[in-house]
Amino acid sequence: MFAGKIASSTGVLLCVTMLSACTMGKRDSFTVGSVPSDYTKRHPIILAEKEQTLDIPVASGAQRLNEATISNVRAFATNFSNSGTGTIVMLLPSGSANAAAAQRVQNQIVHALEQGGGSRGNMAIQTYNASQHGLSAPIRLSFRGVTASTNQCGQWDADILETGENRNYSDFGCSSQNNLAAQISNPGDLLGPRKQSPIDAANRGAVIEAYQGN
Repeated sequence: MFAGKIASSTGVLLCVTMLSACTMGKRDSFTVGSVPSDYTKRHPIILAEKEQTLDIPVASGAQRLNEATISNVRAFATNFSNSGTGTIVMLLPSGSANAAAAQRVQNQIVHALEQGGGSRGNMAIQTYNASQHGLSAPIRLSFRGVTASTNQCGQWDADILETGENRNYSDFGCSSQNNLAAQISNPGDLLGPRKQSPIDAANRGAVIEAYQGN
């Protein structure tokens, strides 16, 4: 009976030894899990000044722009107000079949820019040789402005199935960072919060009164 206990204890010790030998070649999961893998640092959003453009197609027989195009022009002017510098440059085609139509809709574009937050003092109207651009050479709006962007996505430099260390693959988070950079209205907001506006005492009083009334 005593010999049986010795044999049993020896078997347990042998199993423990074998398990210890198996784990010696592996990394500590807690140590690996503590290694930083921050996608915001791997794919940082960077603010830089770039040229922003909007091409407006104009048919040769056009008399006015449609509402969708006018809405795009207003949004372009709003972007200029939020992050643009200098002036909005309007380039009208010259020498093309639609040159006369571009002149007809010029004032409509200026008016839409003003509605979007621009001013005539920040606009410059120029022409460009469009004789080689076909029948519908566009009117181009442009300005220099601060934009938010990150590095190019799609860098698959390793097999994502090789996750033995349970870490994020290199492209993880890149699309989210790009979407955030594209959607933000004012890139300056990424640098820090804006100053709080003054408290509207009348509105606050009305809200408190309505709350107490309930």
